[in-house]
Amino acid sequence: QVQLVESGGGLAQPGGSLRLSCAASGFTFSSYAMGWARQAPGKGLEWVSGIYSDGSDTDYADSVKGRFTISRDNAKNTVYLQMNSLKPEDTAMYYCAKGKTYYSRNYLLAYHIWGQGTQVTVSS
Repeated sequence: QVQLVESGGGLAQPGGSLRLSCAASGFTFSSYAMGWARQAPGKGLEWVSGIYSDGSDTDYADSVKGRFTISRDNAKNTVYLQMNSLKPEDTAMYYCAKGKTYYSRNYLLAYHIWGQGTQVTVSS
């Protein structure tokens, strides 16, 4: 079975940082792009970031460019989302997802098999 387990969420102050992790199992992790999406209270799911299977290319939603960094460690079957300069509008449930191919795409249909999510709350 494919399984994605997010961790690292919590409470941060505006301007603070968090690092999310996603542990993957049940598939050849190094063969697939991975991504992150989020859902804020009362809003739809928003694509946040994607990374190629070998980490050679990344992309970000305009709302997080310059603040968030996606990375992966294929030896550990883990993808990360480093979130810096956090804003209250970053408050959301964050989900990790497996891509359908080796390359990342900047829309949700490029991904499938989502994790259970980890909550990020940014508040003073």
